[in-house]
Amino acid sequence: MSDSQSGNMTMNSNLEGKTAIVTGGGRDIGRACALRLAAAGAAVAINYHNSGEGADSAANQIVAAGGNSFSQQGDMTSDDDVAKLITKTLSELSNRIDIVVHVTGGLVARRTLEEMEIDHWNRVMDLNATSFLRVVKCAVPHMTNGGSIVGFASQAGRDGGGPGAMAYAASKGTVMTMTRGLAKELGPAIRVNSVCPGMIDTDFHNVFTKPEVRKHVANITPLKREGSSEDVANLVAYLASDQAAFVTGANIDINGGTFFS
Repeated sequence: MSDSQSGNMTMNSNLEGKTAIVTGGGRDIGRACALRLAAAGAAVAINYHNSGEGADSAANQIVAAGGNSFSQQGDMTSDDDVAKLITKTLSELSNRIDIVVHVTGGLVARRTLEEMEIDHWNRVMDLNATSFLRVVKCAVPHMTNGGSIVGFASQAGRDGGGPGAMAYAASKGTVMTMTRGLAKELGPAIRVNSVCPGMIDTDFHNVFTKPEVRKHVANITPLKREGSSEDVANLVAYLASDQAAFVTGANIDINGGTFFS
């Protein structure tokens, strides 16, 4: 059992003194990222939309371990809610932001081309790509030299996704291209990278992927398993740290070898 699952936090302090924001931090990968960054010494602002219990418990766990954290509800497709998150981070944790991890996103629903409505397309793009733009645009004026932004793309952004996931895949492909463009625009002061998870054991796949498909994917994966939220959080913590000081504009696969880009 991992430290974040068991409730224990092992501090390694390579992010000591840093202030981080994690959007979508109330469950699964986002929650694991918040706990992992805190374990490395960062103060962490945790945004959530619906997963208040998970976000609150993560913030409480961080504080109980001697760290600094708060959780705040907000819709990252709302400019006002984004601004409130940034403002509270600056007032309660630090007068600067060092790390932004934008996990907010989702499939919403599977829609084939025949079933596709423009409203659905726009909703998925707004949730996955435009929310990333909103958060980055609001946070960057308060970020320090040496700051790091980590976005969330997906294996779907590389391979087009599964049945009915065209809108989702397109939105994640947009995140990947934004990552490259932002890296050029914000460097050298701020590094920008994104991660591309494959089959990770989360509620996302509990809702949208059939059990037999998950079993098949795990069986054909060289590592013979689904990934865990903690696997992804470890990669995010590396990208957020100075250990990744020469990595920017990268969209990094984490899929156990299912797909090679």
